[in-house]
Amino acid sequence: MVEQKLSNVVPVNTRGGKYSVVIGEGLDFGELALGVKEPCQVVIVSDDKVFPLYGDTVMKSLAKNGYRVGAYIVNNGEKAKSIEVVTRLLRFLVDQGMTRNGILVALGGGVVGDIAGFASAVYQRGIDFIQLPTTILAAVDSSVGGKTGVDLPEAKNVVGAFHHPLGVFCDTGTFATLPKAVYADGMAEVVKHGMIADRDMFMNLGELAIAEICRRNVEIKAGIVEKDEFDTGIRHLLNFGHTVGHAVEALSKYAIPHGSAVAIGMTVITRAAEKAGLTKSACLGELTRTLEHLGLPTSCEYSANDIAKVAMHDKKRSGDTITLVIPKEIGCAELHKLPVAQLEDFIGKGLGA
Repeated sequence: MVEQKLSNVVPVNTRGGKYSVVIGEGLDFGELALGVKEPCQVVIVSDDKVFPLYGDTVMKSLAKNGYRVGAYIVNNGEKAKSIEVVTRLLRFLVDQGMTRNGILVALGGGVVGDIAGFASAVYQRGIDFIQLPTTILAAVDSSVGGKTGVDLPEAKNVVGAFHHPLGVFCDTGTFATLPKAVYADGMAEVVKHGMIADRDMFMNLGELAIAEICRRNVEIKAGIVEKDEFDTGIRHLLNFGHTVGHAVEALSKYAIPHGSAVAIGMTVITRAAEKAGLTKSACLGELTRTLEHLGLPTSCEYSANDIAKVAMHDKKRSGDTITLVIPKEIGCAELHKLPVAQLEDFIGKGLGA
C-alpha cells in the first residue's frame, strides 16, 4: 500500500453536499475513493498533458480497489471548456453503458474539473464525481464549492450547475511537474483569498509550505461557501478581480490564462477603488509587489470600453447594476454595487497610472 501522508483534511458542509478536501503527498486515490463510494464503474476525465503523467497511477489505484476504470481525454486548455466537449463526453458515457451508480473522476486542473463536474451534474440527471486537482488553482479554488460549467463564445462560465463532489483528494506531489507559469497562475487565486480574508497569509506567503497554503485557502473558501452556497450574497467576495479578469480572458481569446487575468483584474479594481477613495492607499502597492514577485502581470492592454462591453455579460450583473469586489484593506473586502452606466469610467480609472 502507498503510504499516505495526509497533511490536512478540511470538511466542507453545505446543504447540497458534505465532503472532505484531503491534502497530502503520495495519496492512494483508490483507497480514498473507497471511503466515499463503493466499487463501481469509473470514467476518469483528464487532459492530454495531465493524463500521461498521472493517469496510469490513478487507474491502477482505482482498479486495485475494485473499480472498473475507463478514461476520456480532452485537449488541454480553456478552449476545451465548451458545450461541444461536454456533449462528446456525455455520448461517450452512454456508449460505455454508464449508469447512475457510476462516477466521474476529474484528474487535472480547473478546466477538467468544470467539464467533469458539469457532465456529472446533467448525465442521467446527476451522478457522483470526485475531484483530483493537479494544479494550485484547482486545489485552492475551483475544486471546492460545487460550481461547474462551461464557456460560451460571448462569456465565461455562463452555462453550468451547482454540483458538489463526493470528495477532493489533492496530492501536492503533482505540483512538482507544473510549469513555472502554471504554478504562478494558481497563486493568483491564493493572493485573492489573502486580499479578501487573510492578511497574515498574504503577508507571509514566502514562508508557508504549499500544503499549508492549500489548507488555509480551502478553509477560506469553504467558510464562505457554507454561508452562501448558491452565490447570492457573501460568496460574491470570491470574485475579486474576476469581473475584469473574465473580460480579459475573453478578449485575449483565452491566450491569457485565468490566474494571470485575475491578477490583472485585481490590480485594475484596486487602483480604481484607491482613486475613488474606497480603499486604503497601501493596498495597491502591496498587491502589485506581491503579484510581480510571483511573476504575474499587473498591467492591461485592453481599453476600458472593450472590458466594460464584455463585463456586461458577467453573472454579477443584475439589471442596471453590477456588483464589484472592493478591497478595503489587505485581508478585508466588501461588495460594491455600481450602476452599469458607470462601469467603463470606473475601469478606466483602474487602467491609468
